[in-house]
Amino acid sequence: MRGAFKHSLELIVWYSLLPIVIGLFLTALLSRHPIRGLTFFRTVLFLPQTVAVVVVAQAFVWIYAPEGPLNEVLRLVGLGSLTRAWLGDFDWALPALGLVGTWITFGLCMVLFLAGVQKIPPALYDAARVDGAGAVREFLAVTLPGLRNEIAVALTLTTITALRSFDLIYNTTQGGPGGETRVPSVLIVLNAFSYGKVGAACAVAVVLTIIIFAIAWAIGRVADRGAEA
Repeated sequence: MRGAFKHSLELIVWYSLLPIVIGLFLTALLSRHPIRGLTFFRTVLFLPQTVAVVVVAQAFVWIYAPEGPLNEVLRLVGLGSLTRAWLGDFDWALPALGLVGTWITFGLCMVLFLAGVQKIPPALYDAARVDGAGAVREFLAVTLPGLRNEIAVALTLTTITALRSFDLIYNTTQGGPGGETRVPSVLIVLNAFSYGKVGAACAVAVVLTIIIFAIAWAIGRVADRGAEA
């Protein structure tokens, strides 16, 4: 069980932290240099959120297959030594699924941040530029504090998604190889329906629920304290 929760914590990096960093980077870039067709660009990046995870899982089973598109591209560019059965590799199976999670969630983070930027008074950016602030200082002094609430929302949603991830993993690896991608939600299903250990499944479910509530509460408290400061 410890291994399953450890895998969930690792997935938080892929599902939550990395998408938030990417979303903030794109938001800073787009808010400083607006581009034509922003609505289309935003819609395309948000699309993974609208696709059923089962469909995404089957698509990436094909992409990550030993003879799939990813390995074919690596061979074409002369990196054949890097090819592998990604979802069957003990070291790469979890990061491979984590990258899928990043692709699914970073569009949501970006949309939240772009919406949040619109409520930041333009006068703050003008004042920062008058003071000689560059792009990095402007982002740290104006954009980042202005997106505090949006970051808290994105962190809460994506962290919960990481902790309760089931569809993607069950439809790609079912927790394999050797339990290297087994997470609590998969462990619950296996205990309840495959091993007949209903009590163990309930215990894992209770612990997972407590962890989710605790993390969501902690993020909310930190965000509230930041707003009061």
